[in-house]
Amino acid sequence: MDKKTKVGFAAVRERFSRYIAIDTRSNPHNSAVTPSSAGQLNLARLLYQELQDMGLEAYLDEEHAYTYGRLSGNRAGVPAIGFLAHLDTAPDLAGVTKEPHIFIYEGGDIRLNEEFSIEVSSFPFLKDLIGEEIITSDGTALLGADNKAGIVAIMEALDYLTAHPEIGHGDIAVAFTPDEEIGHGASLLDLDRFNAEFAYTMDGGPIGDFNYETFNAASAKIRIQGRNVHPGTAKHTMIHAGLIGMELHGLLPVGERPEWTEGHDGFYLLTDFKGTVEEANLEYIIRDHDRDLFREKKKLLEDIVEFLNKKYGQRISLEIEDSYYNMLDLIRESGHVIDLARKAMTDLAIEIVETPIRGGTDGAQLTYRGLPCPNIFIGGYNYHGRYELVLTRGMALAADLIVKIAELNAEQ
Repeated sequence: MDKKTKVGFAAVRERFSRYIAIDTRSNPHNSAVTPSSAGQLNLARLLYQELQDMGLEAYLDEEHAYTYGRLSGNRAGVPAIGFLAHLDTAPDLAGVTKEPHIFIYEGGDIRLNEEFSIEVSSFPFLKDLIGEEIITSDGTALLGADNKAGIVAIMEALDYLTAHPEIGHGDIAVAFTPDEEIGHGASLLDLDRFNAEFAYTMDGGPIGDFNYETFNAASAKIRIQGRNVHPGTAKHTMIHAGLIGMELHGLLPVGERPEWTEGHDGFYLLTDFKGTVEEANLEYIIRDHDRDLFREKKKLLEDIVEFLNKKYGQRISLEIEDSYYNMLDLIRESGHVIDLARKAMTDLAIEIVETPIRGGTDGAQLTYRGLPCPNIFIGGYNYHGRYELVLTRGMALAADLIVKIAELNAEQ
């Protein structure tokens, strides 16, 4: 297996280890504030300093933790191109890994600690990674490859381009955004300051992963008001809010849960459920690639709430808010952005795997704000959990791809 990359593994290891030692978990319970957690600003400040140390134009939005950088082009008349990654990690698990496990994978289960292992029986793709250098956490925290591996790829590419001025390129804009994991990442990005004609998010999965199709996404909040009385005198009087919540959830299609879906299938995911007799609160995310099916999913939830309100007497409130939409509908109009990435991957002998994103990226919001923005691999697997891992070669090759895209962009 050819592991040669322009960007060195040692630099990738060192930079990645530095970034994942900073806790940047976003906080969904503090989502009215950007950033939702202080650690994201700590990483933003570090990146701002590193951009300055490279001699790049840099700006830090101290209030909202957006870091901007710009490498001036050395070729005239070339459209400015952008690359983005997000600062935050998912809030699902502790977010600091100070001593990552770094090893050459020789096959078999990967033991994280005494309790947890990444097992081949559950993750059969491991059989394809024999001989690769793999990085994991110790199983007590997220590794943070989503999306610090993307940050590494961008920073290493900038470092390489500054060290090799013979490579022609136009202006390259970069940005590191907060709170992508809770749906706010691109909302406050200053597009005038970023100043690119098109861009790519470095937030994909395995090597070769290339995405320009996302879910349509919404969030739903449900509150149920019960009636609590002493259980000894509860007959025909008590209304149990928690049980109504369970009934509501049971009315949603079992086959439209994440664990039963793949490819273009949509789903409902119950992300939070707190229930007592007196009150219950449920939170869902709703996803579908097809806009009509997306509308139908939201309508079904509304119909279920209406049915239960008739049954129990107007005790349930529902709020649904759209988060982002499938970028495919717009990005078809910017085919050159897709073609450029395909050509760069082909030139680097990377096998292209074009799949719909079963999630979202900042690129979805940015595309709808007028900045075409597909998504590119960073070499990671199993995001959002303790079983996360990343290939050192994946990060290095993602950096190489950024360099190649910039070079080809200058040749068009």
